[in-house]
Amino acid sequence: MSTPRRKRELARADQVMRGLWRLRLPIVVWPGVPHVNAFAIAAGNGVVLVDTGLAEAGGLGRLERALDQAGLNLEHVRLLVCTHAHSDHYGLAQPIVEASGAELWMHPNHEHMTKAAANPERSFERRIEVARQSGVPEEAIRRYEEQRKSRGYGIAGIVLPDRDLVPGVKVETDLGAWDVYETPGHAPSHVVLHQPERGLLLSGDHLLGRVSLYYDYGWSPDPAGEFLSSLDVVDELDVGLCLAGHGRPFRDVKGHIQANRQLVAEKVGRVRAAIDGEPRTAYEIVPFLLGEDSPSQLMMIWGMSETLVYLRHMERLGEAEKVDSEPERWRLVA
Repeated sequence: MSTPRRKRELARADQVMRGLWRLRLPIVVWPGVPHVNAFAIAAGNGVVLVDTGLAEAGGLGRLERALDQAGLNLEHVRLLVCTHAHSDHYGLAQPIVEASGAELWMHPNHEHMTKAAANPERSFERRIEVARQSGVPEEAIRRYEEQRKSRGYGIAGIVLPDRDLVPGVKVETDLGAWDVYETPGHAPSHVVLHQPERGLLLSGDHLLGRVSLYYDYGWSPDPAGEFLSSLDVVDELDVGLCLAGHGRPFRDVKGHIQANRQLVAEKVGRVRAAIDGEPRTAYEIVPFLLGEDSPSQLMMIWGMSETLVYLRHMERLGEAEKVDSEPERWRLVA
């Protein structure tokens, strides 16, 4: 029997309110991530575009289709703002900037994408080094090398920001000025934008309608700790409607924040239980984290980085430590 194909989705624009459109952009190449949202906000005789979509075959055309449904095109973009430097939010920045002449504003801690993409061979080698150090079997590493080595980063080209998107900067639009808040964790470059008078939050991937966790591993000391601190930052804001990077807008921001905190605590607890009794490699811990005896290769890849993030978090809290072994094993601190 043939494998069922994923339902084909079309790009579209949904008007959230007058002067604000959600641009729903399908993603073809990522299993489990059907689409990403960009947002167009009226600003004078054009728009501020927040996030871009992924640079994949047809990606720019899908963005243009969504803009067209809102009565816009790339030439209407007066400013491009990226909530963070992941490829589905930054990938089309280069052609957008070239077509519109707009500036790009993004947080300065963007090297997790720009440095890695500038030297993809070294970045890939480092990933393999971490895999071996974490106990991934050689056969699995070879399969991963064959499948991933030739893949790109999902960005059309490296373009550096014209202005650092940091606290104190305001993004001016017809809906009012949006304030910038640093929210690292999901990515070192992550920010959210808050419009206080209207109670609007552009949350990027910090808060999603479906509670889901992902961290960029290897670019900051404690992504999980940073994420939890960022939840505290957003918890202080007056938000009536959250415009997330994936999924539909939602209103229960406090509930989503609490659900994220609970999920982090639950997953840290699974890692703690896995190393309570005998030291284990990160690779051996992944099934405990996922709650599956035989996870798929894709789930093992996703689970590895998340497991390493929680181990580093526990290490910084004094709860876990590395054992002097090869490959690297972890145990609870007595």
